[in-house]
Amino acid sequence: MGIRFILMVNKQGQTRLAQYYEWLTLEEGRALEGEIVRKCLARNEQQCSFVEHRNYKIVYRRYASLFFLVGVDNDENELAILEFIHLLVETMDRHFGNVCELDIMFHLEKAHFMLEEMVMNGCIVETSKANILTPVQLLEKTS
Repeated sequence: MGIRFILMVNKQGQTRLAQYYEWLTLEEGRALEGEIVRKCLARNEQQCSFVEHRNYKIVYRRYASLFFLVGVDNDENELAILEFIHLLVETMDRHFGNVCELDIMFHLEKAHFMLEEMVMNGCIVETSKANILTPVQLLEKTS
């Protein structure tokens, strides 16, 4: 398994979306999120986007007011994960039109749905924006 978790966090450190691909208790997940968010938000823009924490490698990227953090195994390719983060943002941009924190907050189920189309059991299974967005658009048409 490559991806262990995906977090979307605002500049104040509030988690807006959390998706885990391994089992953690609520307390463990909350503690892990707090540690990682503090560590990543404390870094400046001149530092690289990779951080090691416990037995994870954290790859993160900031887009506007949101930080996208992905926890992966130590042997995972960091640049591939950065590309995945970029693909996720581009996909959400295409659907929401310049995605922002409010889009995630008010359409959390759609954000999770897109993520579930892209990642299954910690493995990236879909990279086509059209294939990712088609089920979301069909869901919108029926409602």
